[in-house]
Amino acid sequence: MSPAAHAPCFLHMSPEDNVVVTRCDLAAGESVVLAGVSAVLDHAVMRGHKIACRPISKGDKVVKYGAPIGSATADIKPGEHVHLHNLASDYTPSHVIASTAGRTR
Repeated sequence: MSPAAHAPCFLHMSPEDNVVVTRCDLAAGESVVLAGVSAVLDHAVMRGHKIACRPISKGDKVVKYGAPIGSATADIKPGEHVHLHNLASDYTPSHVIASTAGRTR
């Protein structure tokens, strides 16, 4: 898919955003243009997930839709998937299924 064809695949709502939200599934190795920055995806990224559209340093706020949603727990390069492995919420605890193993309600 050409970079121009990717334009409808991303939501970039605010100039402050350092991530875009995917509107389609993307394969590893695809070349994309994210808010004017060219990048090659290291991993497949599913629809609805975030991709960095510019470098984000460890400790920096991750901004989506003009609002901070958490802090980077590692350096994140343009085109990198932004999710629980490199983002911590500043507002609510992040949980994974493994952390609730063996618990009952």
